Amino acid sequence: MDKKQLIRKIRLGSTVSMLCFFSVSAHDSIPPSSSPLIGRIGIESRPEYVIPTNVFLRGNNAKQKRLNFDYSTHLTFGFQYRPDTPVGQCFGPSTQGIGIGAYDFFDTAEMGNPMALYLFQEAPIVTLNRFVTLRYQWNFGLSWGWEPYNAITNPYNGGVGTRRNAFLNLGVFFDWRLSRYFDIITGVTLSHFSNGNTKYPNAGINTGGGRIGLVYYINRPKSQESVSSAQATIPYFRRHISYDVLLFGSWRRKGVAIHDGLIASPRKYPVAGFSFAPLYNFNYKLRAGLSLDGVYDGSANAYTEDYIIGAGDDDPGYQFYDRALRYRLSLGLSARVEYTMPFFTIGLGMGYNMLYAQGDTRGFYQTLALKINVTRSAYLNIGYNLQNFSSPNFLMLGIGYRFNNRAPRIKWL
Repeated sequence: MDKKQLIRKIRLGSTVSMLCFFSVSAHDSIPPSSSPLIGRIGIESRPEYVIPTNVFLRGNNAKQKRLNFDYSTHLTFGFQYRPDTPVGQCFGPSTQGIGIGAYDFFDTAEMGNPMALYLFQEAPIVTLNRFVTLRYQWNFGLSWGWEPYNAITNPYNGGVGTRRNAFLNLGVFFDWRLSRYFDIITGVTLSHFSNGNTKYPNAGINTGGGRIGLVYYINRPKSQESVSSAQATIPYFRRHISYDVLLFGSWRRKGVAIHDGLIASPRKYPVAGFSFAPLYNFNYKLRAGLSLDGVYDGSANAYTEDYIIGAGDDDPGYQFYDRALRYRLSLGLSARVEYTMPFFTIGLGMGYNMLYAQGDTRGFYQTLALKINVTRSAYLNIGYNLQNFSSPNFLMLGIGYRFNNRAPRIKWL
């Protein structure tokens, strides 16, 4: 273990100790019935297998060895609403909060030692008995500390092109209740690191493995309290159609095909778009419908041409050319489903471009989005667009508004 790794682990351990001290202090000072919130602090380990999705991971690296494993330690702080509150009745025992993780890919020179800061949310899938619950959790955030590709100092690393990358994670786990204050969690997890095509190369890093952790709860009731009185205060949810309007933008790099390979364009291309989505609201948690999606992708159908160098002439390098505007526009129709929990909404979409010129804008596309509530109807959107289930397209960073939002107002605090 080198000096930097030792310092990182000492700092993380110090942070855990401080938060545990504050959590115990908070537990001692807050009467169990004085707050509608249940706080929690967790620490967990995630040993994972690195999925060999590119030649760098399969052994074409400075070590000439497969990069098979990574290990990470995570610290999380979150809260959920008590079961006898209106929010607890509407959305169940969901937990949301923030987490930080320290990763080790056992190849510091080429991969670095990344850290990740993320939002998370989890909720039960099925309650097996009063001691064991199967739950899911997603993480969505930013990672940093990577050692990115460099043609001179790090020429093998085609998986990571930037020092900062998006971090996505999905896991399922068993929650084993030990006491009023402590739970153990055991489960499996999948992670993805990518820069969303904001820089080239961007093969990405994908991992999957196990997770084990300990969770300490602040202000958790001794047992599930009766909720009959709270149920009477929850407004009836009348099914209705709402209309989401989203404006988004980002930037991307482009690999242009030539001679059965890809050449990275030195330019950054702008991306902008909108979506208009009438969605049928089934209940507090679920809505689904169709979306009209318009996109301007400045990189779409960009091209280059081969050239011949005369004897004694300098190599001018490849020149990249843009197509006319109509070759960079597309209009598609997608099916959307959204799952809503307190503060956040996860959305999935699958669509097909109906109006397009050729090439890059042709075919199926998929979207994954996190909507963060700002007001009752306004939200921030952090999304990702894929093409044909495999090719990363672009990020979707934007703002949106939900018209005709007839969901009942509930008391949050």
